[in-house]
Amino acid sequence: MDVSVVIPAQNEAGNIESLVAEVVGVLDGWCEFEIVVVDDGSTDGTAAALETLQNTHPMLRVLTHAHPCGQSLAVRSGVKAARADVVATLDGDGQNDPRDLPRLWSILETAARDANVHLVIGHRRRRQDSLWRKVCSRVANSIRGRILGDNTPDSGCGIKVFFRDAFLELPAFHHMHRFLPALFRRAGSGVLSVEVRHRPRLQGRSHYGTFSRLTAGVIDLAGMLWLIRRSRVPRVTERCHRPGPSPVDSRPMPELGRGAMSPRAMARSFSRSEPAAVGGERP
Repeated sequence: MDVSVVIPAQNEAGNIESLVAEVVGVLDGWCEFEIVVVDDGSTDGTAAALETLQNTHPMLRVLTHAHPCGQSLAVRSGVKAARADVVATLDGDGQNDPRDLPRLWSILETAARDANVHLVIGHRRRRQDSLWRKVCSRVANSIRGRILGDNTPDSGCGIKVFFRDAFLELPAFHHMHRFLPALFRRAGSGVLSVEVRHRPRLQGRSHYGTFSRLTAGVIDLAGMLWLIRRSRVPRVTERCHRPGPSPVDSRPMPELGRGAMSPRAMARSFSRSEPAAVGGERP
């Protein structure tokens, strides 16, 4: 399995079918993949649409929250269930373009080797949203970047590619998806922003209101600032100690006879009585 595509969805019956079909069209034949859709307590026809899709798309897995838990916890549920080491995320509204996934994945593979980058996040430079949403997002990203120093122009972008293990080591909380660049940097990982496509929402409506987003953002920002200031990333090295032959190695081998131990039995006796050296080797 090369990549797991995680899609959180709540009341996206009008978008999820075309989005899954697009992901399959982009990745089929290019890599081995799975799609994990997390139905976050939808009350429309999302569950029925996903059940129909599973009949024709064997790579599709569906997780269901009994009640709405929010985008961050939906993403985390999907990542925990993912079978691949690399995870890509897309918003369930269809505004992220799956055609960007192969490019972001290739960038992650190269940057991980060269610069310890564990997260590649999209930058919606040409957002297809209302003017009010674009202004609010720009102001929020500016304030967030100035306070947290995450050096990310669009931390709320839904299309991301990252390493599963690195994500699961991060602290989990409501709305954490807005702070992933800062959380990855706090853990000592590099983060890259890459310009991506963005499309208008064709069906349904946004689940975030301006006032609720602002209120939650202020509280979460204060919590993130505390978390970063209280964090330390240790640099760990291991010193391997390899001593010379121990006195037990120089003991003469007893003659084999009645009541004497065989070499194999003696080796087992030594292994039980001698402590292991640092690094897993025995003296």
